[in-house]
Amino acid sequence: MDTHITLNGTPTPARTGEPLVDALNRAQLELPQVCYHPQLGPIQTCDTCIVEVDGQLTRACGTPVRAGMQVRTEVNAARRAREDAFDRLLAHHELYCTVCDNNNGNCTVHNTTALMRVQHQTRPFQPKPYAVDDTNPFYRYDPDQCILCGRCVEACQNLQVNETLSINWESAHPRVLWDGGRDIGESSCVSCGHCVTVCPCNALQEKSMLGEAGLFTGIPLPMFQGAVNVVKSVEPSVGYGPILQVSEVEAAAREGFIRKTKTVCTYCGVGCSFDVWTRDRHILKVEPGPGPANGVSTCVKGKFAWDYVNSGERLTTPLIRDGERFREATWDEATALIARRFTDLRAAHGPDALGFIASSKCTNEEAYLVQKLARQVIGTNNVDNCSRYCQSPATMGLWRTVGYGGDSGTIHDIELARLVITVGSNAAESHPVLATRVKRAHKRRGQGLVVVDLREHELARRADVFLRPRAGTDFVWLSAVTKYILDAGLAAHDFLQDRVNGLDEYRASLTAFTLEYAEAVTGLRAPDLRALAHRIVDASDGRAPGGVCILWAMGVTQQVGGSETSAAISNLLLVTGNYGRPGMGAYPLRGHNNVQGASDFGAMPDRLPGYQQVSDPDVRAKFSVAWDCEIRPEAGLNNTTMVAAALDGTLKALYLSGEEMGLTDANADHVARAHEALEFFVVQDVFFTHTARYADVVLPASPSLEKDGTFTNTERRIQRLHAALPPLGDSLPDWMILQRVANALGAGWTYTHPADIMHEAASLTPLFAGVTYDRLDGYRSLVWPVNADGTDTPLLYTERFNFPDGRARLYPAQYLPRVEAPDAQYDLHLNSGRMLEHFHEGNMTFRVPGIAAQVPDAFVEVHPDLARERGVEDGAYVRLVSRHGAVRLRALVTDRVAPGELYVPMNARRAEDAVNRLTGAQADAATCTPAYKDTAVRLEVLGTAGASPLPRTNHRYAHPTPQRGVEVERKWARPDYAFPGSTLNLADDGTVMTGASLNARTDRLGGD
Repeated sequence: MDTHITLNGTPTPARTGEPLVDALNRAQLELPQVCYHPQLGPIQTCDTCIVEVDGQLTRACGTPVRAGMQVRTEVNAARRAREDAFDRLLAHHELYCTVCDNNNGNCTVHNTTALMRVQHQTRPFQPKPYAVDDTNPFYRYDPDQCILCGRCVEACQNLQVNETLSINWESAHPRVLWDGGRDIGESSCVSCGHCVTVCPCNALQEKSMLGEAGLFTGIPLPMFQGAVNVVKSVEPSVGYGPILQVSEVEAAAREGFIRKTKTVCTYCGVGCSFDVWTRDRHILKVEPGPGPANGVSTCVKGKFAWDYVNSGERLTTPLIRDGERFREATWDEATALIARRFTDLRAAHGPDALGFIASSKCTNEEAYLVQKLARQVIGTNNVDNCSRYCQSPATMGLWRTVGYGGDSGTIHDIELARLVITVGSNAAESHPVLATRVKRAHKRRGQGLVVVDLREHELARRADVFLRPRAGTDFVWLSAVTKYILDAGLAAHDFLQDRVNGLDEYRASLTAFTLEYAEAVTGLRAPDLRALAHRIVDASDGRAPGGVCILWAMGVTQQVGGSETSAAISNLLLVTGNYGRPGMGAYPLRGHNNVQGASDFGAMPDRLPGYQQVSDPDVRAKFSVAWDCEIRPEAGLNNTTMVAAALDGTLKALYLSGEEMGLTDANADHVARAHEALEFFVVQDVFFTHTARYADVVLPASPSLEKDGTFTNTERRIQRLHAALPPLGDSLPDWMILQRVANALGAGWTYTHPADIMHEAASLTPLFAGVTYDRLDGYRSLVWPVNADGTDTPLLYTERFNFPDGRARLYPAQYLPRVEAPDAQYDLHLNSGRMLEHFHEGNMTFRVPGIAAQVPDAFVEVHPDLARERGVEDGAYVRLVSRHGAVRLRALVTDRVAPGELYVPMNARRAEDAVNRLTGAQADAATCTPAYKDTAVRLEVLGTAGASPLPRTNHRYAHPTPQRGVEVERKWARPDYAFPGSTLNLADDGTVMTGASLNARTDRLGGD
């Protein structure tokens, strides 16, 4: 607190420049505020927070704090103005709280009615001439309940920045509009759910809540309207007081059967956290709020894509192969079989004949147990996780240069940056909530945005600069820009001298990387690269807050030179001094919810938990004593080399948990042959996946809503999740399954809760020594490294880099060009990636009807020029053929791709359509990460146009309506608007101020 105001005669601490309402709320003053939301900022539409400041009435939300303000809240003029303002809101909203689905304790309109002790409305409710819009699969909008507060508009325009919602303030009957007046289901709405979350009443509501949430809300429609009429008929005689008391009793009764459980999203690596509301096994809604990574934000998957949890296709009992079929088995029978086969194979072929793969969708504790099962119980380092398929090269590049394999700051630092550069990352679809922070900072604060990618996705369209290099050449332009900065004397010389090693050797490695060479290789113009270099240098000026953040993803890492390019990104940041201060650094965006944590907790072939190397004798000795076993020093097999070992007969058995390896690994037909070659294969998953068809034993696991544990998000943030539902059927949380298997093998594990596992892991791992479940209670989180006293490290490298001498290292990386450049036979480059609606291969999201209806299946994007040249029409079937396989897909003609490029999403309803039937065995040289993005194909036209693979209702066809926000000034400019209280007798001398309220019809109905 840096100043004081006088509040009702009492000195009160405040912060200069903050909204006055924040200071009043901290003082625990009971001040009405319907439109204000701390994560949205002042909107100033409802006028219910009016107070007197230095003798003048003003809105507390729209008044910045200044030193010495004299604030009075209980003067007659302020109270009467607030009452007048709220009366106008009630004229837009039909109060029927006793039978409302949203009467759940967090309805702002209900609570404000009670707070202000409203007994009667002066202006009665008047219906609006609009129908309810229920065309979105997940939520509906009821204009009659809408109070025009504008929260939803502000959230859409300036937090999500999808820019779909607005209010037609000039209309005789204002309402919220989607794309200027389209049905929601045909608009640019991406169903992120921001609008529903911030709505202060029931105007916007999840369809999953309707008729489900309350004691009386499931009444059929004619009876429901009758119940509403009963409530409204008694209001004139008894007032709202008794009615609200009844509704509050009803709301309290709901607490007996509605559970609100804090969890963490199971989709991408952003790490959104929220409460999930459940009634028995019915998932009522997801309610975000105080999550450290997301606040009120969600995407369509985190907010609405939970139907898969109760899918009838869930595995609910263990299965054992019986010839070509599977039969149900007991847990004892299944684990006994696993123990017997593992024991026999280890005895016959040694422990390295077995391999283990942990899931990036499972918890930290479960990843820890997978690697412990491999190392302690079996005696092998053959253990890995799916970061091998995506971000291992980014980790390697950071290990080489700065010492930690994770984001150097948090999402908040990305917001603070002066310049954000994304390379090979479609963040708006792969990491949507993180992308909202970039979009918000770019729109609201003028943050610079440079996008470098093959495909013109949303961030590319929004960017100040969009560069489209040739595939696989990012290393070249990054090195050329860095060389130019060094040669022009623009580097951060003091930073390099004080904190970085290896400058001379690194500079020598850049000799060939001139801007002219980069232009020849990448296709990017030398002047554009020179301008980019100066943009980076200008944003790196240490005299101003913030700096440069570089975000990258699979467009970089899934190349043969992924580790080299990742190091080049870090080198550029080091040369320009962009480490160690807020608003700068390296951000490899993790793809899965716990791909960071799976590696952090030791599911790697060469590293124990906390990245402690198995080659270090002191580390091995520590774990050997703790686990009463011998830890071997040799690195084990990784995901990719396990496939090769299965094919050559040296890997006999594989334990795979929570990974659709048969579709997500490259060269899927090759992987299938490896699975067939195994002598014994265990798959542990939520569904009977494509990969499970090759298994000998299939174990039914529980999804995240049915377990306790922790996830670690892309910013290194460890967060707790809690079981919202009991396991379905005989399925079990993965940690329980792993303990059963280990104990069948004689391990004697005695964990009773994931907290026990975390305690053990933290005791052996300096990186998260201070992590405890108590310190992660509720919405609290810890960002590693975490010291033993519980202090964490949201921002890395403020004083030293993670090397013995504390200095970073410039890494003289080398350019590794792609292996499968297009040629005469395979003349097109194939790119692949994610879509906003689906996650990964789609095993979860295809089981969500509302999502499957928007994106029913896989397809291939074809540029209009290429489509005309090859005779491809939108919706036509084509065959893509590579050196490794072929798939048949419908074409989507779009200029999002370049003429020589094709793009296929990873999600496919049928296994035979999966894009990884086309990808090959080439891989990053340092990490064995498959080079998915290094694939050449040819396109064969199979037939005439059919239905487009994207239904016309998909948001990509619509056109948003960008605005500065709610644009409340347009409301104030209405001829029938007057500041609240101006029509009331407020003056001491009895003078009546003149003016009318918003929407004169309500004044005519109610009068003054």
